[in-house]
Amino acid sequence: MRFEHRDVETDGCIVDRVWRTCSDSASTMTSAARTSCQLILTRTRGELLASVRGPETTATTAPIPPDAEFLGIRFALGAVVQPHPAASIVDGYATLPVTDSGRIIIGGEDWEAPTYENAEHFVRRLRDAGLLVPSDLWKEGHPGGDRSRRTRQRRYRVITGLSEAAVTQIDRANAAATMLRDGLDWRTVVATLGYFDQAHLAHALRRYVGHTAGGLRAGEVAAMSFLYKTSSQPGS
Repeated sequence: MRFEHRDVETDGCIVDRVWRTCSDSASTMTSAARTSCQLILTRTRGELLASVRGPETTATTAPIPPDAEFLGIRFALGAVVQPHPAASIVDGYATLPVTDSGRIIIGGEDWEAPTYENAEHFVRRLRDAGLLVPSDLWKEGHPGGDRSRRTRQRRYRVITGLSEAAVTQIDRANAAATMLRDGLDWRTVVATLGYFDQAHLAHALRRYVGHTAGGLRAGEVAAMSFLYKTSSQPGS
């Protein structure tokens, strides 16, 4: 599978990446842990399936049907598709109904399915309709005091479905995978990202990425690289 993707500079607090790919034959793919939700559209032999996938706390193996086309819109950390908050679909997904004419039902309204070319326009329309809510994390402060910190942590989990520590660990593992894929050795990755040692790094890669450092450096999973988060996000 070959992926095409682009980062989205506008509406940065709502969506940060749009991607697409297609499959030739039935197979499986390792899906790395991620901290934000995605809208996934799958077309197989003329049938359209749509879902909002939640954050994933570990790497998983996903089945890939043959002759399928995929479109993904990855939302910014904390952005919410109504009525499916991230906390309700952690390690899961919500299926979106599709009409006989191929329109997606979101929030009780039917919408023309987006394409790779007009995904940003689709996102803006959902936002204007109040069905795609920007992340509030960009507005979050860092108040002092134990009670304020606990309150902030609870709010963070409500918005993202994850703890700040989990977001940091997942983002760090994805960054490590990207660095290894780009040819850096494990010592550089450990020193740069603050892992204790090679064993600590290896454990994080197994849990969150599902691949070894050697496999990543050898380019065996280059098709997954578009999923890795490399930009700064709240909590990273």
